[in-house]
Amino acid sequence: MGNKILAPETGRSAAAYLPAIRDYASSVSATHTAPPSSLALHGPSHGPVVKQVAPTVLRTQHCTMWVLRPWTRYALLVVAHMLAMGLGAVVLQALEGPPALQLQAKLKAELAAFQAEFGACLPRGALEELLATALRAQGHGVSGLGNSSEASNWDLPSALLFTVSILTTAGYGHMAPLSQGGKAFCVVYAALGLPASLALVAALRHCLLPVFNRLGTWVANRWQLAPDQAALLQATGLGLLVAGIFVLLPALVLWGLQGDCSLLEAIYFCFNSLSTIGLGDLLPGSGRSLHPVIYQLGQVALLGYLLLGLLAMLLAVETFTELPQVCAMVKFFGASTSVTAEDQDGIMSQDELALNNLPPATPGCEQALAC
Repeated sequence: MGNKILAPETGRSAAAYLPAIRDYASSVSATHTAPPSSLALHGPSHGPVVKQVAPTVLRTQHCTMWVLRPWTRYALLVVAHMLAMGLGAVVLQALEGPPALQLQAKLKAELAAFQAEFGACLPRGALEELLATALRAQGHGVSGLGNSSEASNWDLPSALLFTVSILTTAGYGHMAPLSQGGKAFCVVYAALGLPASLALVAALRHCLLPVFNRLGTWVANRWQLAPDQAALLQATGLGLLVAGIFVLLPALVLWGLQGDCSLLEAIYFCFNSLSTIGLGDLLPGSGRSLHPVIYQLGQVALLGYLLLGLLAMLLAVETFTELPQVCAMVKFFGASTSVTAEDQDGIMSQDELALNNLPPATPGCEQALAC
């Protein structure tokens, strides 16, 4: 009889066919069972595909994972980060140290000349106290130079810009609360507002990012690009778009309106704002004799630019983080975890593979099982 199930004969019970059915199922399962070191994967259109894994490859992967333990990867990442910080500090020290010393020497020379000329009219140390008071006030954003545009530092546009700089973590530092109540309110306001701002940014990113993804998909289909090439092209295009619209173009406008700053300083300000560095050494309209209305309009424009620019910058960064190359690097430094359900998606067990490879049952077999 072999592995073939015959049609039931008249007069025989269904129990007589059960041994033959069990033998047939066992032979088919043994024939199609994959080796223990193989994985059965769902192919795109050709059914299950058995992927053999050579023992040598397994041993090589095991040795590689043994050499690069997770703690070793983290240690390498931390050391590289510290080296980068040290390199940045050394470069800045070499670039900014001499100009700072020259400015300090110039200031001391001017103070000495002023005291030599007017020292007889001033008590000893009075000038230093006056300058210290002026510098402390300047640190809180209060200017005593008679600039009418900054006569009221806490008007509504300036206060709005200050709150936005807190919630976006830009923190320009051009003004700070003076009262104890204001400082306490800033702590509570930031503690409650920062999570809300992050939730809002996540919701906006969830709505806007698919639009750029669809555009990238259309370009990939139009030019027949590979997925990796399409992702890289999309990230590069979005990065250039953000750099042109939210960095270069506002820098040109600021360079034209703010006469006392160069183009490099304007680009420096725009990039510091969108990257939430916010050093605050340059602020549009600050230190100039502007009409109060013009100054307040500039503050409102800066507020809108900061909100829109930060959203565009976050979209560009999110697009870059989804690149396959970046994901591979993050995965390399990630901890070695057990296989998750997502990783097992599409992997069949040996029993499922054997059952899926069974030929369709014949009418005689179905009739025998029914009996």
